[in-house]
Amino acid sequence: MTPFGVRLRDAMLTYGPLCAGIDPHRALVERWGLPYSLAGLERFTMTCVEAFGGQVAAVKPQSAFFEVFGASGVAILERAVDDLRAAGTLVVLDVKRGDIGTTMDAYADAFLGKDAPSPPDAMTLSPFLGYESLRPAIDLAHETGRGVFVLALTSNPEGPAVQHARLDGVSVAGHVVAGATADNAVARSRGALGSVGLVVGATVGDAPRRLGLDLAAVNGPFLAPGVGAQGGTPAALRAVFGAALPDVLAASSREILDAGPTVGRLREQACRAADALRLG
Repeated sequence: MTPFGVRLRDAMLTYGPLCAGIDPHRALVERWGLPYSLAGLERFTMTCVEAFGGQVAAVKPQSAFFEVFGASGVAILERAVDDLRAAGTLVVLDVKRGDIGTTMDAYADAFLGKDAPSPPDAMTLSPFLGYESLRPAIDLAHETGRGVFVLALTSNPEGPAVQHARLDGVSVAGHVVAGATADNAVARSRGALGSVGLVVGATVGDAPRRLGLDLAAVNGPFLAPGVGAQGGTPAALRAVFGAALPDVLAASSREILDAGPTVGRLREQACRAADALRLG
């Protein structure tokens, strides 16, 4: 399979740098006039799939909102992943897995392995057991042409207490950035975007500069949640990412999903958001 970073770069150039979220939490499902049930989950999800498939660069389903319904909810998630990929749309599954040893091996196989059921194109990972604890997933992603997005700088208020903390003079986020930079070195030597991405919030402001992070050197994609309703704007993205802005995939959920429940309105809002990012 063509490496994820190469496929993502092509998709962003074609459709704009937007990752549309599928977040079927109770309040939003009910705001669409749907019951918060398995039937409501399915209707919500497949409406999003119809609206976004073949229209945006990537879609990011939040696994937790499907897992809450048990195996039947996960089956709907798997169907959504399969249908989006069949439509030619990249899928970033937001699962934030992170563990050690054989447990991390199993997480990697579940989402990135060649025999994984309904595998996404990329998954999110949590590195706070140490960046190298993620090695099974990172290596398997490279082997199978898939990608990962590793949490680095998140915009939640609790994040800085961990991510800005320093070890040997380098912040925890800095260690994560260094790990991703090293893992993307081969792609850089080939003139391609790497497949080890980082999650950096659209509203973290000048944190990368204050922490001395060279985001442009990462040569991997950045998933930037918080665009739209959470306050992230094209101007905010420029301030956060600087020279790395061309590698940023901006994630927007609430602002787009609030346009539901019709396919047409969802699609229109997603395309409008993608155009604003492209022009911004």
